[in-house]
Amino acid sequence: MKVIAFTRTAQGTGASRRLRIAGQTPGIVYGGTSAPVSIALDHNALYHALKKETFHSSILDLEIEGKSEQVLLRDFQVHAFKQLVLHIDFQRVDASQKIHVKVPLHFINAEISPAVKLSAGIISHVVTELEISCLPKDLPEFITVDLAALEVGHSIHLPSITLPAGVTAIIHGENQTIAIASVPAGKVEAVVPGAAPVVAEKK
Repeated sequence: MKVIAFTRTAQGTGASRRLRIAGQTPGIVYGGTSAPVSIALDHNALYHALKKETFHSSILDLEIEGKSEQVLLRDFQVHAFKQLVLHIDFQRVDASQKIHVKVPLHFINAEISPAVKLSAGIISHVVTELEISCLPKDLPEFITVDLAALEVGHSIHLPSITLPAGVTAIIHGENQTIAIASVPAGKVEAVVPGAAPVVAEKK
């Protein structure tokens, strides 16, 4: 994904305010062997880019004054109640160095899982993004979590997720829970011998 920026020389609160009035967002690019560079970006283009999932979890091609370099989005600040991006930070990427980044989880096949199809259960997503380590070339836009075999009363844990080649999960705690299936409140699971489980309302 390509992002266009311009260098800025004016610093300070007043300069940043003038940039925002002019429809631009101040930012900075740091990391690598080069010095940090203060930049400005078109606010409207940036605002819409931030709504895209790939902008947050992909290697970006940042073009500054005709020169392109690969970066990751590292931080941004928005106004408390206005649709206004106040500042944005990018980090340069070294192709030979592993990066740590959070990527979104995409949950699939919930509708055909035994929890939903046979037991009318609900599946709760305990975690919606995963922190990983990998080389820039191996960075996935998202990681898929297949719910097809999930049953009521059971859960999916991090070790059961298939990660793309070259990607390692950064584990926080033992056997981290990713999703769990349960029966909705007010319902009980009734099991009939020789038949599939059904859901009956509590009396």
